[in-house]
Amino acid sequence: MQIVLPSPHGAKYHTRSALTLWWDMLGSILKKLFDPAGSTKSGPAAFEAGIAAYSESDHAAAARHFDAAVAAAPRNAEALYYASLVAYKTGLYPKALGLIERACALDPANGEYRYHAGAVHWMLGDAVAARTCAEKALQRSPSLALAYHLMAEIDLPGTRYLDLLPAIHAQLRPRTYIEIGVSVGNAIARVRPETLAIGIDPSPHIRVPLGTRTTIHTCTSDEYFATHDVESELDGLPLDLAFIDGMHHFEFALRDFIQIEKLCTPQSTILIHDCYPFDRYTAERERHTGFWSGDIWKLVLLLKKYRPDLRIDTVATAPSGLGVVRGLDPSSRVLEQNLEAVVAEFMDLDFAVLDRDKAGMLNLYPNDWEKIQQILQ
Repeated sequence: MQIVLPSPHGAKYHTRSALTLWWDMLGSILKKLFDPAGSTKSGPAAFEAGIAAYSESDHAAAARHFDAAVAAAPRNAEALYYASLVAYKTGLYPKALGLIERACALDPANGEYRYHAGAVHWMLGDAVAARTCAEKALQRSPSLALAYHLMAEIDLPGTRYLDLLPAIHAQLRPRTYIEIGVSVGNAIARVRPETLAIGIDPSPHIRVPLGTRTTIHTCTSDEYFATHDVESELDGLPLDLAFIDGMHHFEFALRDFIQIEKLCTPQSTILIHDCYPFDRYTAERERHTGFWSGDIWKLVLLLKKYRPDLRIDTVATAPSGLGVVRGLDPSSRVLEQNLEAVVAEFMDLDFAVLDRDKAGMLNLYPNDWEKIQQILQ
């Protein structure tokens, strides 16, 4: 039996026996069995193969290819960076640190490299070095949100706010719940199955399953409160728990607070996200980076001044604090009746006012669940 194949040697055709072809196929099968990722390439081909393996989350193959790429070009900063990423993904933190430090030395202006070095230091338990790297990353790339998130983890350690929410729900066991600014649904998905929940967002993009008693209204919160019979939608029950996480401008959050408090009782709780800003850049009214708290911090100062009857604490949870407001008074009209005046008063308040005592002025509270339980009682 003869099989005709294209010839690599210039002749139009050449012939091979079926036995020879069978041995080739067997060799290929054995190679795949004992080297399923394929032989490691060298040079630029190794780097490309590493990228392909990394994109498929085949970290073992990616490590081999990137190691080969680094061996072939030890001064290739990008190859060093990716080799470090793979080492980080597989828990080889000392190796990851050595590789990324070499990349940073070769390309000191690269903010992503500096951030990754900080992430590795953080995993190795060196918070000082991690924060220094994150600061250097932002000096090179001021809008690098990942570097801000890393510093937030360092400065506000402990349980992140999204992971605190289920504990708060379990503690309070709210019958009713309103959330403003549901976004992809990560927060409202933490609601207990028996809770009647209402979510409000002009442009929700829900990516997670929600409870059967959860309703999402696609509109602004101003529109919702102006056009809906909220008490009826809450089945005539008072509002036990609310979460304000909408537009990151304090006057929007203030209007939401005013409307929500009317539905509450003195035993209700209002949570407010982004009450503890990181720095001036991320606390501006105009958004410059993915890490953005806006000027919600002003709402804390405003409530402390005009509603001293309220109990306000800002839990020190990453990324930007979680305000907890208790002692609510649904009959109060102080804020509503003076809305224009108080908004005008705080609109131009400069971030520098926090310089003398940010933690004290914003009532920063320990991110310790046993202590958090005390302010929820």
